[in-house]
Parts: sequence; C-alpha cells; structure tokens
Amino acid sequence: MGVAGGSGGAGDTAFVIITGMSGAGRSTAAKALEDLGWFVIDNLPPGMLFAMAEEAGRVQLDTDKVAAVVDVRSMAFTTDLNTAIEELEGRGVAVRVVFLEASDEELVRRFEAVRRPHPLQGEGRLVDGIARERGLLRDVRANADLVIDTTAHNVHELRGKIVSFFGGEGRPGLRVNVLSFGFKYGLPVDADLVVDCRFLPNPHWVPELRPMTGLDAPVRDYVLSQPGAKEFLDAYEEVVGVIAAGYVREGKGYATLAVGCTGGKHRSVAMAEQIGARLRDRGMEVQVSHRDTGRE
Repeated sequence: MGVAGGSGGAGDTAFVIITGMSGAGRSTAAKALEDLGWFVIDNLPPGMLFAMAEEAGRVQLDTDKVAAVVDVRSMAFTTDLNTAIEELEGRGVAVRVVFLEASDEELVRRFEAVRRPHPLQGEGRLVDGIARERGLLRDVRANADLVIDTTAHNVHELRGKIVSFFGGEGRPGLRVNVLSFGFKYGLPVDADLVVDCRFLPNPHWVPELRPMTGLDAPVRDYVLSQPGAKEFLDAYEEVVGVIAAGYVREGKGYATLAVGCTGGKHRSVAMAEQIGARLRDRGMEVQVSHRDTGRE
C-alpha cells in the first residue's frame, strides 16, 4: 500500500490495521505489537482511523508506529474500512493491513472452548455467524498486505510470527517466510506463491530414508542429487528475485512462499531449506518453517 511522506503529522507514522476473523487471534497479534513498542488501539471504528493517525502525528508518542484493531461489528464494515484506508493513503500515511483467519472447524473449537457466541451469530448457529463474517470480510482479505492463517498456531507461535514480520521494522526490502507443506493436508491459505516438488522422486519409498525428514543430510543429499532439482532451484531463485523486487516497488513488505510435496516431510522440507538459504544469500530476510513435519 502507500508509503509515508512529508514531515510532521500523520504522514510520519507507520500505520498497521489488524483485522480478520473473530477468534483468529487479533488480540494476540495486537499484544505482540505492543510488546515491540507499537501504540495499539483496540476495537476502533474504521471511520476514526484517520483521526487517530492524525492525532498520533500531533502528540508526542514514544513511538511513530501505530496499530488499530478493527473488527466486523462496525456498521458497513467493508465500505467504511476501504474508504478509511483510501483517505489515509491519499494523505501520505503508510498503511498496511494484517488479516488473521483460521478454518471454520478451528474457529468453532475456539468459541466452544471459551463458551462464547460469535458476534454475528444472532439467533442462528455458530457456523452461521462464521459464514456471515467470512463473506463480509472477503474483499478485505483480498486486499490485505499480510494474511496469516492461525489454524495450526497456538498463541506463542502466532506471537512469534508477528515478531518475525514486524520486529525488523525500519529495514528495507522484503521479509520472506518459506513454508514447506504436504498437499495431502491441504494448501496453506496464506501463501503468496505455491510450488510443487512432487516432480522429484519420493524418499518415502527408500526404506532407510522413510523415517527421516528433509532436515536430515541423507534425505537432503538424495533430493538435491535428483535430475531437475538444481535446475528448479536456479530457476525459482531467479523468479522469486524478480517478484520480490516488484513486491517492494508496490509496497508489499512480506511474502509467504509455500513449497509442497505429498506429505510435507521429505522433498518440500529439503527444497524449502535450500530456497531459504539462496534467498538469504541475496540479502533477503528469510524465515523457514515446516508445517507438516511430524504429522505422519
């Protein structure tokens, strides 16, 4: 989104909007930003976003990093939020939207665990409220700068992800999360790019390699020695370099690159580690994580 400019006033303040599905971890994300020194306001109506940014530029805060938690309960949420963002960007405020989500099943489990109704449930069922909220937030999610799927994250893991994305604020360039996964467990919904490593022979069918993962040297060496592995890494590194430069030009500060194989244990893990190392050598800030190791 936009880039801050000017001197004095709202244009000097980095501004993050935290939104997304109820129960997906907005409060945890907000607390993590507070711990990083951000000034955070919870449950702010979209119509008050610009007034908040303007006030932050006038008063002497201990930080020039401001975040607002905005939820769907505000009347005409989508229209109000989009209008507020356009107003902020039109006046030179650097706005980024962080969208948190989780699967319907996980959201139901979380609401039932705390014995609370969904804010949009009304007289209907919990799943009705979740479906209504997901529909209302569809456009917000599509335009978000960063989408985080918290289905498989506990509060500590989500906090770590926020710290990873925002702990290095002020450093230029793109921050990248390279994520290995297994197609049999579903696509990562927060991925910006997805690549498939199932064109390589599967170490699962090599008895001595089956119990290992792509983090083990024998599996890594087996995967990297296969025809096409090096060529794939060379080509993908170049493609990501071009895309990363474009992301930075467009103001996108974060990207998740998903690398998949059948079970997310061997090929995708080894290749994700290699991709991460190559991108670090290019000067990018990279975190490598493995979603599905240990599930088999």
